[in-house]
Parts: sequence; C-alpha cells; structure tokens
Amino acid sequence: MTTPTGRALVNAQVAIESFSLSADGATLVYVARRVRRGEYVSHLWSVPWSGGRSVRLTHGRVRDTAPAISPDGQSVAFVRTPVGKDDATGQIWILPLRPGGRAWRLTKQKHGAGTPRWSPDGSRLAFLGQGGADRFLVGPERPKKSPLARRITRTDFRDDESGHLSRRTHLWTIHVARGAAAAQLTTGDFDVEEPVWAPDGGWLTFSADVEPDWNIRSRSRIFRVAARGGAHRPLAELRGHASAPSPSPDGRWLAFLGSDEADSPDAALTHLWVKPIRGGQARCLGVDQDRSIGNGGWADLVMADDAPGPFWLPDGSLLCMVADRGRNLPHRFTLDGTWTPLVDPDQVVGAGLAVAGDRIAMSAGMRGHAAELYALEGWTRPPATLRRLTTIGSGWQRRFGVPVWEEHWVDGPGGPIQAWVVSAPDAPARPMPTVIDVHGGPIGSAAPGGTMDATMLAGHGYRVVRPNIRGSDTFGAAWLAALGGRWGEVDAQDVEAVVAGLVKQRLVDPKRVGLLGFSYGGFITQWMVGVSRTFAAAVAENGVTNQLSAWSTSYFGVHYNRRAGLGDPLTEEGAMRLWRTSPLRNAAAITTPLLILQAEEDQICPPSDNIQLFTALKVLGREVELILYPEEHHELKNYGRPDRRIDRMERILAWFDRYLMR
Repeated sequence: MTTPTGRALVNAQVAIESFSLSADGATLVYVARRVRRGEYVSHLWSVPWSGGRSVRLTHGRVRDTAPAISPDGQSVAFVRTPVGKDDATGQIWILPLRPGGRAWRLTKQKHGAGTPRWSPDGSRLAFLGQGGADRFLVGPERPKKSPLARRITRTDFRDDESGHLSRRTHLWTIHVARGAAAAQLTTGDFDVEEPVWAPDGGWLTFSADVEPDWNIRSRSRIFRVAARGGAHRPLAELRGHASAPSPSPDGRWLAFLGSDEADSPDAALTHLWVKPIRGGQARCLGVDQDRSIGNGGWADLVMADDAPGPFWLPDGSLLCMVADRGRNLPHRFTLDGTWTPLVDPDQVVGAGLAVAGDRIAMSAGMRGHAAELYALEGWTRPPATLRRLTTIGSGWQRRFGVPVWEEHWVDGPGGPIQAWVVSAPDAPARPMPTVIDVHGGPIGSAAPGGTMDATMLAGHGYRVVRPNIRGSDTFGAAWLAALGGRWGEVDAQDVEAVVAGLVKQRLVDPKRVGLLGFSYGGFITQWMVGVSRTFAAAVAENGVTNQLSAWSTSYFGVHYNRRAGLGDPLTEEGAMRLWRTSPLRNAAAITTPLLILQAEEDQICPPSDNIQLFTALKVLGREVELILYPEEHHELKNYGRPDRRIDRMERILAWFDRYLMR
C-alpha cells in the first residue's frame, strides 16, 4: 500500500467535478479532473444509467468542464480551456454523442464563455460571458501590458480568483450552428448568475445582485428577460436573498431558494420557496424545517460544482439537498409544505443532483470516500437505494487505504458537539497524537466525505478530529446564532470541550494535540494559541488575524462582518469590538509553534492580515514560519497548482511531526 504523502495523494487524485443527465435518463456525462505532468487536465466521460463501464469522450491537454446534454440526447455542450496558456479563456464546444463524433468550437467570445444551457427545443444555447468596456481602465486597453491606472468608484471591484472585476458577466444566447454569432441579452453594472430557460423557450430567468456596491449590502434577486432580448424585470424577491430559480415544467410556478430576513445574518436559514410566475406572493415550503437548503456539509473530496436544487419531480413535488448534522441529504418537498428525506443519513455527503423524469442522479461521498455518481432507486418509497454508477472518483483511494470516519458526540457548554474522528483502519485502541481540524465559514460544517489532509495525517499515525462547534451550519438556527458576534468566546470553549471530551474517551493524547484550520478555521487556530496551552503545535491557513483591517481589505468584509455580528471600525466602540476578536491582540501570549500558510492573491482573507501576525511573533522571538504561495487564491488546498498543493500538505505533516511525534 502506498504511503499517503502529499505528493502521492495529489498526483493520484481523480475528482468528479460536475455531471449532466440526459432528458431520457439513459446517460450521464461527467467531468473527471486529474494531474498529468504537474498540471490539471479534465475530460468528459459517459456512463449508462443501467450501469457498466465509463467511456472517455474527450482527450488532450485541456480542461473540459460544465457538461450539458442536449434535449434530444444527441450532443453535449461543454466548456473547454487550453492548459498551459496564461491568456487562455474558456469557450463552449459541442460534442456529438454518436460513435466517432468530434468536438467543435461554438463560441468565440473575446473574454470567454461558460455555463452552457440548452433551449427546450435544442436550437440555441444560453451562456454566461463577460462583455462591455473595462469598468476602471484609465488610458487605452493594451493586451499583455499593464494599464496606466484604474479609477475606482465602487467598492465591488475585486473578487477572489478573478482579481479585478474589470467587466461584468452577462447573459448571452447563440444558435447552435457553426459560424453563429452570440447575442447579449442583459446589460448593466451587475453580474448574472444561474441562468435557466423557461419551459416554452420564450424567456430566461436568472439571479443577480443589482444593488450598488453589493459587497456593502448584498441582496440577490431573481429576474426574467425575453429570449429575443430587451429589458430584464423582477420575477421574485425576498427581504433577504433569492437565488437558484427553477420554473415548473407547466410554466405556472417558480421555485427558488432564499431568506426573507432583511440583510440576512449568518443565522438566517435558506429555505425553499414557490410563487406563481404570473404574479402572487411567494410561499415558503418546509417553514418548520430548522435546517438550510443546500450543501452545508463540507468535504474536500466531494467537490462537485452541480446545484443542490430545486428540481421539479414528475408528481409536481420538488427535490432539494438539505444540510443536516454535517451531511447533505436529498429531500422531497410537496407544495403543501411537507418534506421527506430520501436516503438513509449514514455518512452520506451529497453534492449535486440531476433529474430526468422519475430518475434521480446524485454525486456523493460515502463513509469517507471521494465523490462518485449514484442512482437513487426506489425514492418514491424512501429510503432510496443508492446504486453506484462510477468508480473513478474514489478508486484512487484504494492504494492508500480509506481512513475510518466515526461520529462522536461530546458534551459542550452549549450542548452536545458532533465530532468526526478519523483514524487509520489499523489504528490502536489507545490515545494517539491528534490534530483538531476546524472547518471554515464559520457557517459550514465538517462532513464525513473525506479530506486529503485527514487521509495523509491518519496514514502517518495521527487521529484527526473535525468538530462542528457552535456557529456551524446543519444543526439549526440556534446553533448558528450562538456564535453571533462572539468569535473567540463560544467557539473557543467548544474547541477546548472537544479536546477534553475525546481525552476522556481515551482517543486523544493530551500532550500531543495539534490544531489545524483554514479560513475561519485559520482564525480560530490563531486565536486558540493565544488563549490556550492545550496545543503543542498549530497550522493556520488563510486566516484572519486583525478584524480591523480585514473589514476593508477582504472584498466582502463590510457586509460579512455586519452579518456575522462582528461590527465595523466606523466608531471607537465598533473598532474596539473588532479588536477584541482579533488574534493579533493576543500575539504576546502566543508560545505555541505556529506555521502560517497564505495564498498571496487571496481576496477573502488577504495576506496582509497574516503578515501582521508573523511580524509580531518574529519581534517577540516566537517559533513561527510564514509560507506565501504566489498567484494562488483562497481555495489553494483544493484548486491550487498541484506542486503548491503538494508543498502545502508536506509542510503540514512535517510541522506536526516535528512537535507531536517527538
């Protein structure tokens, strides 16, 4: 069996990223990403619903993504991006699904095209693409040369991964014919998301946040626009946010997700709503359901890009993923408001769904395995049976051994805390060196779908504990609201309670406990080492150390801090409130060896924050290292360049080995 080093894991991983189910339910086309010669490549594969061997459809040094099968099942549209070209943009291609069919390029958008969506009659595609003049440019636009200057008049000029938002993303359509020209349907100083065709093909719906400076006060709404073009107009809105539009097949109803709580705080749950398309009030389904709709359970090895719903079922009910106790589970909602889980919750972490007639397909991780595609059989009389359709997504794990994921509950000051305990299959039944791995968000939750870090650490003699402390999603509004504005208080209490509880259960060696966290998890890691002596070593990745500066340097820091209850620095009282929840405040008390990992182009948790803490600790003579990864963004650990992901993982292992294994 291969030792699970960072290099071995990253180079072996195959990730199912997205999939499409044909209208007759006979075929699935999916994307498999892997590493080849130090680069990511991804290709399309197909597998029949009836089961059998997957067939590879595309080849080459490319990233093929976002498949969408045509209504007649004869072709698949997808986005192709060449690998190894710095200025490459994704374009939409068409692949005939007949034997020997060759892919051909449909779009020639200067700034790229993505998210293809077939019209109901299959004659056109809608897609998203950037257009218009550069929003900020001073002087002439010169390819491959930096601009004279950028004139900034709005705060929403940045985004993670794309850097400067120089152009807006809008909705386009194009006839599916060689040489066809694309037509831009929407215009304005906003970005379009989630386009969907109406059943009759006469119009499209989409979500957008059209507020000025959306990152100060965000509020997404749902709009419609005629397929021939013209002004867009509102279709659905709530006092909070509204997104994920889904018109019913008969054209009478619009289903969507959202919150009716103004300026939705972190504790506001996302619910399923329906409203008549021709007017009338929106109505919440499952209003008594103390859970959010969507993928609130996070697992690195379950990384599909597909939507969690809503989808209309043949009987007029709706299908959505519901985030429940660290898992994402498909549920059926009827229009009278009743809701039913469709699968047994035993360590299932769903990610994407697709519906064709009475057939439901789902991408999901099972019991620590990476995502595969499954058919839900017998869903009309739940629990459904999950019949696996693919093996490529988790087959690579066999060479390393899949760690055992066990669900534990420990007593905490605010109630029982769920903790996933990860160990090697042959781990001894005694206290072991342990790494507490805190998820980001904080409104996410640790799910049992497997992570690269847990696989590596468990294979090297560690237990890994992934707790869902207060502030985590999937446990209801009260659990979320308990953290509100109290970062460094209730969450810190819960982290300590998890360690103490598992020490009591004789799973954790109290003298050899490490702490690991990403994003918000990076914050709590850096906070804990300043207020606790529990941890022998810590690794913080892309965290926040100074809430005062993060308020403005994070591209969505203003509305994020407000909704999290953290405050703002516009008054002395607000500034002191932010400072009280800043790990930098505790720098002089930090004696735990700390490794700080930081993506240099991270616009969510910018490098300046962690440079401040690193500098303070060096001045104090503490044991600290700062690793900066050039050109990388917030999600380096999953999507960064392969060699950088390898370096990151091997540094984490070496750091903990240095301080926990001696």
